Amino acid sequence: QMQLVESGGGLVQAGGSLRLSCAASGRTFSRAAMGWFRQAPGKEREFVSAIMSSGFITTYAASVKGRFSISRDNAKNAVYLQMNSLKSEDTAVYYCAAGISRLGTLTSVEYQYWGQGTQVTVSS
Repeated sequence: QMQLVESGGGLVQAGGSLRLSCAASGRTFSRAAMGWFRQAPGKEREFVSAIMSSGFITTYAASVKGRFSISRDNAKNAVYLQMNSLKSEDTAVYYCAAGISRLGTLTSVEYQYWGQGTQVTVSS
């Protein structure tokens, strides 16, 4: 079992920056692919970004590409999401997730563990 805890959310002005953190437990963290998702009120959960276990391969949703950056530190069992040039449309609860990439690609990750989420609110 893996436990995930997000932190770093808050209220920021449009154009500002915020860094989210996800702390994970378990000895298998270094072998797990990690992802960030978000969910706004009245909408379904949306994929934001993901990173392979090695940390060398990443992917982003088109809506955040060029503005967000995902990274991880396996020695600290942590994954991060640096968010820049924030827009009001980025307002949502952000979730950290962990899973296995059975085909060795980020699009094939089966997320098994989820954090409780952290609120990000971007004011106009």
